[in-house]
Amino acid sequence: MRVTVIGTGYVGLVCGVGLADFGLNVTCVDCNQQRISALQRGEMPIYEIGLEEILKRCVKNHRLKFSTDLKTAIQQAAVIIVAVGTPEGANGKPDLSQIETVAQSLASSIQEYKVIVVKSTVPLGTTRRLNDLIKKQQKRKVKFDIVYNPEFLREGTAIEDFMRPNRVVIGSDSKEATRVVKEIYRPLYIIETPFIVTTPEAAEMIKYASNTFLATKITFINEVANLCEKIGADVHHVAYALGLDKRIGSMFLHPGPGFGGSCFPKDVRALVEAGKELNSPQRLAEIVLQINQAQSEIVVAKIDRALQGLDQKRIGVLGLSFKPNTDDVRESPSLAICKKLVENHAIIQAYDPVAVPNSRKVLSGEGVIFCENAYDAVTKVDGLVIATEWNEFRNIDLIKVKSLMKNPVVIDTRNIFEPQKMKKIGFQYFGQGR
Repeated sequence: MRVTVIGTGYVGLVCGVGLADFGLNVTCVDCNQQRISALQRGEMPIYEIGLEEILKRCVKNHRLKFSTDLKTAIQQAAVIIVAVGTPEGANGKPDLSQIETVAQSLASSIQEYKVIVVKSTVPLGTTRRLNDLIKKQQKRKVKFDIVYNPEFLREGTAIEDFMRPNRVVIGSDSKEATRVVKEIYRPLYIIETPFIVTTPEAAEMIKYASNTFLATKITFINEVANLCEKIGADVHHVAYALGLDKRIGSMFLHPGPGFGGSCFPKDVRALVEAGKELNSPQRLAEIVLQINQAQSEIVVAKIDRALQGLDQKRIGVLGLSFKPNTDDVRESPSLAICKKLVENHAIIQAYDPVAVPNSRKVLSGEGVIFCENAYDAVTKVDGLVIATEWNEFRNIDLIKVKSLMKNPVVIDTRNIFEPQKMKKIGFQYFGQGR
């Protein structure tokens, strides 16, 4: 079976590479000639563990290719997967301009029956609107079916999530289209992956509800951690006990500086906007956004207290990406903290294993010095902030770190160190909820 994936961003590239590894013949299409040329040379536009290795193997085996010729790619494939970006617009709603442009191309290029699979995260009701838009713009009426098949990829573990998903959701009214989508995921039957077949509307809701619920769990444990600090309790003991309750589960009960990335903030806001439009307010989601925005301010206040002021203080920051194992800094709590510290006239020495290039685009101007390694970032600083829990920070030489710092004060927003060990070495240590 031939599959065309439209869009070579995070979702499109992982999906295309994954399906090629499943044995399908895949063409990834993008209007960005520079990106396509780079991919044809084997150069990666994103950092994702395992992606480059599989991509090169599939290209070598002639199961994966890259192109800017959208019309030919559409006509040659049985399945068209739409994975273009739906960035947040000025009003908090997703910007659908890219996906609407793709719909116009599909309307003019389809010459025989196709299954169109939408993987882009779209507002509620969009799948049916796209179906109507394509039909309206078709000059030659050719049958097609449109399916909503949301992605649940976590940055940093996207390949594993694609190859071994918790579930596959198929939103479709067509038995034929459902059969075809199940066929492209046939290798997943071997590992007994659950398939949920439902309506497009329910599939869209599953995507938004999933991300909003996970964001809510993160926000909840951060609120609990803030309270734990007030009463002298250890939030890790609390979270562990909560996680043992099968009704709750242990995932996403890790305190920190708040959630970020390209999905959670945008998707929660989109759900809130949908609730407003449909006169069904999503009050819990609204509160989650408010609390999450305030969390970085709580962290900055903690840094202020620990250093007895921020003005002209030199502060090391380890970790700039919104989570480890990715170079994505979109809505990163770390960058939000850095901005607030600079606004208070602090000087930042920052390091991240892979996210420095992307961070430079956001943290431009005076006040931020980007370092080559973690030890440079801690040299002669008044305090150190652990902002992203990269594994290399967990195993850093703490004795050396202490010797390089001007003042041995550590604010660990991710709780990667043990408080007693840090105090024994001689650090003033401040964790989250501990």
